[in-house]
Parts: sequence; structure tokens; C-alpha cells
Amino acid sequence: MVRVDEVGMHALIIEDEILIALELEILLGELGFSSCEIADSPAHAVASAIAHHPDLVTADFRIVGGTGIEAVAAIEAAVGVRPVVYVTGNEDMVRGQGWPVVNKPIALSALAQACGRARAAASPAAGGPGSFPRA
Repeated sequence: MVRVDEVGMHALIIEDEILIALELEILLGELGFSSCEIADSPAHAVASAIAHHPDLVTADFRIVGGTGIEAVAAIEAAVGVRPVVYVTGNEDMVRGQGWPVVNKPIALSALAQACGRARAAASPAAGGPGSFPRA
């Protein structure tokens, strides 16, 4: 199984279905994330990102008050680019956003691979922003 190789990683889970959000929290913990925060709307997601500068963002497409795409764009505007994995049952709605997609129901192996691809895409070697400043 692929694990995140850094200690103290924080993930922001943008999901309005609490059982799915809790499942993601458990799965991300198995991948080495030490903390997660759950946001159910774009506004909540941006506030959480500003407060905690996540090392990874997972986002559903349909959420309360908007979409995961809107939430990710607002986070990028507020705190810069973060690695993103879209976790959704609406794969066709998030394709082309430049980030990996994991279909629901969530398989740990698919999530692990997507997290690795998202982090690699955001790295300096890929032309991404590399290491992210913490507040």
C-alpha cells in the first residue's frame, strides 16, 4: 500500500455526506495523514483552508451551496494551489480539472494512487508550487 512519506500531513475533505466524509478520514489516516478537517460547502472549505493550509484536498462535485470545483478554485485564490483529488460519483463533471478522480464507492488503492499523482502534479519537478507554506 502507498503511504504518504511525510509526518504531520493535514487533509481537507470537502464532502456533504458525513458517512462518506468519515470513511475518507479513516482511509486518509491509513495513508499516513495525521489530521483531517471536513467541510460541507465552498465557504466552509475556504475558511478551513485559510485556517489550516491543507497538504491535500479531497472534493466531491455536489456539495451544499455549490460544487467542489468552486471550492477548489476559491481555495487556490485564497491560499494557493494544493494537491487535489476529486472523490465523486459524478466523474464526468470533474474530468478535465487537472486533478485525479476517484469514483465512489472509494477503494483504498485508488485513493492512494490518486493522492500520489496529485502530490506529484503539485511538486516543483512537475512545475507545481512544491512545498506549501504553513500559517
